[in-house]
Amino acid sequence: MLKIAMIGAGSVGFTRRLMMDLLAVEEFQDTEFRMMDINEENLTMVVNLCRKMIEDNGLAATIQATTDQREAITDANYIICTARVGGLEAFKHDVEIPLKYGVDQCVGDTLGPGGVFFAMRTIPVLLDLAKDIREVAAPNALLLNYSNPMAMNTWALRRAGGVNVLGLCHGVQGGHKQIARALGLPEEEVDFICAGINHQTWYIQVTHKGMDMTPYLLEAFEKHPELSQREKCRIDVLRRFGYYSTESNGHLSEYLPWYRKRKDELDKWIFKEEWIGGQTAGYLNHCIKKTNEYRDLYPKWMSGEAEYIKLGERSHEHGSYIIEALETGRAYRGHFNIENKGLITNLPNGSTIEIPCYVDKNGVQASFVGDLPMPLAATCRASISVQEMAVEAALTGNKDLLKLAVLHDPLTAAVCNTEEVWAMCDEMLEALAPWMPQFNGEGRTWKDIPTPLQGEYLKVNAAPADYLPPSLSGEVVQNHQERLSVGHSDN
Repeated sequence: MLKIAMIGAGSVGFTRRLMMDLLAVEEFQDTEFRMMDINEENLTMVVNLCRKMIEDNGLAATIQATTDQREAITDANYIICTARVGGLEAFKHDVEIPLKYGVDQCVGDTLGPGGVFFAMRTIPVLLDLAKDIREVAAPNALLLNYSNPMAMNTWALRRAGGVNVLGLCHGVQGGHKQIARALGLPEEEVDFICAGINHQTWYIQVTHKGMDMTPYLLEAFEKHPELSQREKCRIDVLRRFGYYSTESNGHLSEYLPWYRKRKDELDKWIFKEEWIGGQTAGYLNHCIKKTNEYRDLYPKWMSGEAEYIKLGERSHEHGSYIIEALETGRAYRGHFNIENKGLITNLPNGSTIEIPCYVDKNGVQASFVGDLPMPLAATCRASISVQEMAVEAALTGNKDLLKLAVLHDPLTAAVCNTEEVWAMCDEMLEALAPWMPQFNGEGRTWKDIPTPLQGEYLKVNAAPADYLPPSLSGEVVQNHQERLSVGHSDN
């Protein structure tokens, strides 16, 4: 019987989705779920809904609800983290303060001032989570992290967490579906390879029955009656770079310096009919709306008046498939966020990359990519430089380095001068202080804390420079049941 801790389980929609994905696997239908959140109202709603789904389907799975993280993690085999530290209160500061200085964000959870400050308050919480995992979870427990900003969070966990961690996102699957629609082909017939960094991952190879479809993507998107209107920024990047990005129009537009810096040009690049098309503060407004909708729908879901997730209707989220592959040996291929160890050769080692990986009972094996095309690598490196400074600032409480990270953010740099960046960061530091202990003189820093890994799911050896994807690089992976301990390096 598996024991799975779900941290930040108060996400009413996502937690139910992930649980039902796991219960779709026959071997997991007696799983013991530990659902933890500090928001007792949301936690109660989620637990009641999930218990009802289990009972309605006659399953043996059980749920323990708690607001105590350590209790949830005790003896857990897997820990799934979906926490949003600071909730909507902090999220408003991430978006609204930069907007006063002209930095217009649609989402603000990955890069930009919003993403950087999101990392500042999330990383301390994740490191406390890692401490509990090291001390009370089952041996070699695996942390599956869904919390953004993905690249910075998992980078910090590798630096100072001392736990096995994979970063998971669904951007690759969504873009794959779009590409198939644009080409007018069945999704299952379109194969692809993505590589890059989270939310800036690129379809570097797209094929249909062995034929390279990359040269046809631009025309396909430009002629598609719906996608040509919804994805204007992504299509412009495709036009100039030659490759399509995984991320939504709204997401991608805020990671780059060209599309959101002039208010009078914004309408040219966004799709105003939905938040994900690039609306200002789009995701914040969407989250507020969804919170209210869930409260309204909750009694209808509980009474059966409103329909929700059915057993066997499994999503494309990676989590359940990874656990299934590790536990049963049924192989799975997905794109995960892991440490770069020579896998993308023109991005810095130690940074967080998103590339194809294969999972089975032996563990996780990563594919060797080699060089990204130069414009893709240049864009990723600009973001990685911000991420690197931000992670160091989060671990050390260095306010100057935090401001320098924001200063080097591509969109911020296109809009603000140095004095404006410093003033904006000072205002955000004050507003977000309750969630950022490392900057409050409490002495809580993590840079020099020795945290040797319990064991690794993934260890990569060097691969020959002419090795091409999707072939495996022949890296060594420890067995899921018995992994060797390895030294933890502060890359």
